[in-house]
Amino acid sequence: MKKILLLLLVFASTQLFAQKQATIAFEKNLTSPEIFIHLPEFKNINVRDMAISPKNDEIFFTLDAPKNAFRTILTSKKINGKWSEFSIAAFSGNYYDIEPAFSPDGTKLFFASKRPTGKEKTPKKDYDLWFVTKVNGVWKNPIRLPETINTDKNEYYPSLANNGTIYFTAERADAKGKEDIYKSEFVNGNYQTPVSLGTGVNTKTYEYNAYVSPDESFIIFGSYGRKGSLGRGDLYISFNENGIWKEAIHLGKLINSNQIDYCPFVTFDKKYFFYTSEKSTIEPMYEKMSFDTLKEVINEGSNGTSKIYYLSFEKLLKSIQLE
Repeated sequence: MKKILLLLLVFASTQLFAQKQATIAFEKNLTSPEIFIHLPEFKNINVRDMAISPKNDEIFFTLDAPKNAFRTILTSKKINGKWSEFSIAAFSGNYYDIEPAFSPDGTKLFFASKRPTGKEKTPKKDYDLWFVTKVNGVWKNPIRLPETINTDKNEYYPSLANNGTIYFTAERADAKGKEDIYKSEFVNGNYQTPVSLGTGVNTKTYEYNAYVSPDESFIIFGSYGRKGSLGRGDLYISFNENGIWKEAIHLGKLINSNQIDYCPFVTFDKKYFFYTSEKSTIEPMYEKMSFDTLKEVINEGSNGTSKIYYLSFEKLLKSIQLE
């Protein structure tokens, strides 16, 4: 009897420990994008935008409640080779927080937030850019970027270069379209006046969610309404030649769908490409539909909720050369 009880205790503790592991795997030979983040506790919830640390040992991403009712940043950390269970980031969970991004040296984590500023207690109506640093191993003490960057309109999706230059999306009077992608150089500890990127990137339509490589050799971003667009928003890449962003290239059908595709990210070692999509494989009609099949169709795979996908960055680059 004691042996049975001992076995039951061992099994229970093993199951409990297993439940505390986040399901995170990096498949090397993907031929098409696969869903990266799995949250069994949240069925049909939206997840969007993610960041992986330069050492590939921390992950941050946004959980987005239906109809954007609340947004918060979740995290997992690799400890002794295993990913910890997902939890709310130490600096998040109280206000609308989205779009985490590491500085290339890994010392800062930037994000967009509607949290109140100064002595205000009411959350803002627009998003500002903030960052946190680690204190005794914990990311905390959010600091709002200066007024050079933040305005009374939205600033989104920070992305950092090696030299400290920050790229972001904003609604500004000098924008070429409704929203443009801007950059602000970091000189002598101060952010300079943001500049809208050239027409190789920005157009008279919408541009959004720009990821820039740390060496500023390429930028991947979303745009809506361009000629040849497949849907509600596609992803494009532009290469930097002698300081000029060349005409953007559509990332093709391997990535883009007839729904919105957004939030690009490339790991610091350039092995993997991540993005968010609201694509769906649900068909408009079925000949036979059992209840079990219905559950599978609605709950599994690409079902129209925003999900984070990934594949080899090398595979992505090869795919656009073939199109």
